[in-house]
Amino acid sequence: MKVYIGKYLNFWGPYQIVDAVFFWQEKYPNKKQAARWDYRLSDKLGKWLASVDWVVNLCNWIYEKRKRTEYIKIDSYDVWSMDSTLSLIVVPMLKRLKEVKHGAPNVDLADVPKHLHPTKAEQKKHRENGSTDKNFFKRFDWVLDEMIWAHEQLISDDGDGQFYDHSKANDPNDDLNTQVRKIKVDRKGLEAYHKRIDNGLRLFGKYYRSLWD
Repeated sequence: MKVYIGKYLNFWGPYQIVDAVFFWQEKYPNKKQAARWDYRLSDKLGKWLASVDWVVNLCNWIYEKRKRTEYIKIDSYDVWSMDSTLSLIVVPMLKRLKEVKHGAPNVDLADVPKHLHPTKAEQKKHRENGSTDKNFFKRFDWVLDEMIWAHEQLISDDGDGQFYDHSKANDPNDDLNTQVRKIKVDRKGLEAYHKRIDNGLRLFGKYYRSLWD
């Protein structure tokens, strides 16, 4: 697999062109320096260019013709275990999103533990004025953590191994069937483990369209 996705394209309009021409202005951000003649000139020039139809139309035409770089090559071995292959990409992206995100969606209370639920008073305030409670962003962090954990398990080569005890199944005198019968399995733990994975993947699908910065 080879993937290269470039940055989102910046729009270059009349004001962006003027900013590029007067590039040194960024070095003088305070109000006193902003009163200089070149600030007044750049402002007038920007307004004039924005009033010229053919300039605006040209900027829009160029922007529509430009394409974001997107190169994706999938090899046959990438789909041998496609779930774990995708998880290799998903995990670092989710971790990065958690670090840099600036907001959070409304998370259904049924999807998080009770200690993250708002109080009745907080719920009332939210209904009245849309205010958020102290756990509003923590709920989405918890959901992201569950997504990350679930995908990490899909990457693991032996996630189930922790629930199998082979300590009494190593007698070389036993035949294969006897060795298998001596393996102890924590079936409740194994079932809970897979239920948590399934729930993390369910949350990933449910809040997929909320994965933005």
